[in-house]
Formats: sequence, structure tokens, C-alpha cells
Amino acid sequence: ALTSANHVPLTTAMAAAARFLLRGAVSKASIANVNVGAQSSFGITLLSLSPKCSSKTKTQRRNAAHFTYHPDPVPTEYGPTTKMNLFQSVTSALDNTLASDPTAVIFGEDVAFGGVFRCTVGLRDKYGKDRVFNTPLCEQGIVGFGIGAAVAGATAIAEIQFADYIYPAFDQIVNEAAKYRYRSGNLFDCGNLTIRAPWGCVGHGSLYHSQSPEAFFAHCPGIKVVIPRGPVQCKGLLLSCIADQNPCIFFEPKILYRAAVEQVPTEAYTIPLSQAEVIQEGSDVTLVAWGTQIHVLMEVANMAQEKLGVSCELIDLQTILPWDTETVCKSVAKTGRLLISHEAPITGGFAAEISSTVQEECFLNLEAPIARVCGYDTPFPHIFEPFYIPDKWKCFDAIKKLISY
Repeated sequence: ALTSANHVPLTTAMAAAARFLLRGAVSKASIANVNVGAQSSFGITLLSLSPKCSSKTKTQRRNAAHFTYHPDPVPTEYGPTTKMNLFQSVTSALDNTLASDPTAVIFGEDVAFGGVFRCTVGLRDKYGKDRVFNTPLCEQGIVGFGIGAAVAGATAIAEIQFADYIYPAFDQIVNEAAKYRYRSGNLFDCGNLTIRAPWGCVGHGSLYHSQSPEAFFAHCPGIKVVIPRGPVQCKGLLLSCIADQNPCIFFEPKILYRAAVEQVPTEAYTIPLSQAEVIQEGSDVTLVAWGTQIHVLMEVANMAQEKLGVSCELIDLQTILPWDTETVCKSVAKTGRLLISHEAPITGGFAAEISSTVQEECFLNLEAPIARVCGYDTPFPHIFEPFYIPDKWKCFDAIKKLISY
């Protein structure tokens, strides 16, 4: 019979998981009612379900989040701030862009009424239907249109409703957008194209609303891939993508759309691309992640300090392509140990690229084999999501193995 990593029969583990999740199944607060189609309704359901759907009392409700959100300090260098969650920071960035750039256009499925995650709410009313408009349900067509608009001189901002559905546009992105400048000898380019997409696990998204496809695009020269960890980074990095003269893919952790709340500058500002951020300095182990997983590793770093006396240096990669090798290698040269964690499957995941590069650059500095704590090589599960995700306990166990090697 198949067994899990700790030799518990897999069927037993799955049955236990089913009982655990069925007992703790709860729903969160509902959001405003909107008149949308079937796909849009499902997107809204992903964010929250009506509490009326559950007969459980509040004391019986289970918190499905596998992390605790850690807000950034209030930024002081960009002017006045206001309280925003992550989707509101996206809206603010798009609002700033439309106000300052008359060529900017926003398009995608359902963006005219605000989108299933409300990231474009109010923008059509403010800037008109010629600048914020719906497209057919055709991702290949959305990106193809965006390439043409960018080549013609517009600042094109396309939305793919879920990152899981970006694959029909794969050919347009990797064979057209990424190569447009190269194939024309720099006579033409579509550098003004930015593609936004909700990304990552959400607690109940299952196969088609939980994927993290960044590694597919990290193999493609000519584009940039960016993933923020919170509202302040989200707005600054999104504005940097929009201003960048290369086509960019901007993945937004959808589980953070409402869970992440920070004081965000109201005016436009940028955060440099391809520059990782050292969130916490340490001396014993380097932890590298991006997006939601940063908040998992923040908690892991605290656990390692409290329970093991291990000092962890935490790095938010932020830009997946081109990534900041210098910051990561400098940290590993100091600590001698590296743990990389992401939600995507481990085989061929971007952690493998980081691991390979660090091994080449820092081989004589390493005190232990590089550890990867990632998703399994399976489709993203539904009720077994808590067992699939690289949670704090898996990461903490990996740190113990690194230290004791």
C-alpha cells in the first residue's frame, strides 16, 4: 500500500484528513452581491461564502488560513498613506496609471464592473468604457489584443481572471510578446504590456483556482515575472511593471486580497524590479520565498529562534525573472544554509533554479544540502489542501534537518 512520508498508510491519512475537514468546514463573511456570470460567481465564492451556509457556531469555526499575515511597517518615503487591502492597492495603482497616462487601457473578463476580485471597481465609471472594458472569454485573444495595443503605443494592462487559465495565452506570451523586440531587431516592441492574474492557493480553490505557474514563464527570456507579498509591495511593484519597457506578468496572491491590510501610499511610487528584499537578517539559515509563502516563513523564522535558538535570514525574492542572484548568494555565503519554499510542485519549480545557482556560486560556503519545501507533484487538491501546502511545520522540520546535518 502507498504510504506517506512518515510511513502512515496514505489511505488512513486521507481518511483522517477528510474527517478533519468535514468537521471543520466553515464559511467566511460574504461580499457584496454582484450580477455576474457563472465563472465570475465562482470567483467570488472562492473569496468568501455566506455565513448562512453553515450551521456551526462561531466557536466551532475553523480558520482555514495556513499562515498569519505580517504587515509591513508604514512607509514614510512615498507621502501620505491610507489603509488598503491588497486588491485595493491594485485598484489604487491602476487608478494612478489611468490618471497620469492617457494611453493606458485596462481589459479582461468582467473588469468593466470591477472584476470577480473587485480590483477594477469604479474605474470604468471614472475613466470611461473606452479605457476600461470587457473582453470575450478568450485568454489567447486577451493577450494577443494586448500585444497589438502595446505595439501601437498604448499602455496595455490585461487581466487574466485566474492564473490557472493563463495557459491558452501561453503561445502569445512566450512566442510573441517575449520575442517581439528581438525578432524585429528592436524596431518594434510590446514592452508596454502588463498581464495581471490572481495566483496561488486560496483555501478551497482546488485544481483550477489554486495554481502557481511562475516557473513556466521563468524559462522564457524577454518577459519579467513579479509576485508581491502585501499591499505596499503590490502597488509599487505593479507600477514598476507598468512603467517597465518589457512585457511583465504580475501574479497577485489572491488569498491576500482581503487578508493583507497595510497603510499604503495614495500617490504613485515604484519599487525596483529584480531586487530581492532582506526582510529579516540572520546568521544561521537563509530562507527564500515570494508571495504568500513569505508570511509562512516569517512565522517559521520566529519558531526557529524561540525553539531552536537558530537565527534565520528571510529574503523576499519579489521578482522571479530576472531574479536577484547577488542578494541570495551573499546571504548564503554568510549563513551556509539555504531553504527555499513555494506552493508550486517541487519538480521543475523555481526553487530548483535557485538551488542550482547557489550550489554553483556558493559551494564552498555550504554547511548542508540545500532544502526545498514545496508543493507535491500532484494536481492541486481540494479537501487535502492542508496536506499539500508547504506549511510552517514542514518548513520548521526542514530547518531542524539543515542545522543538524
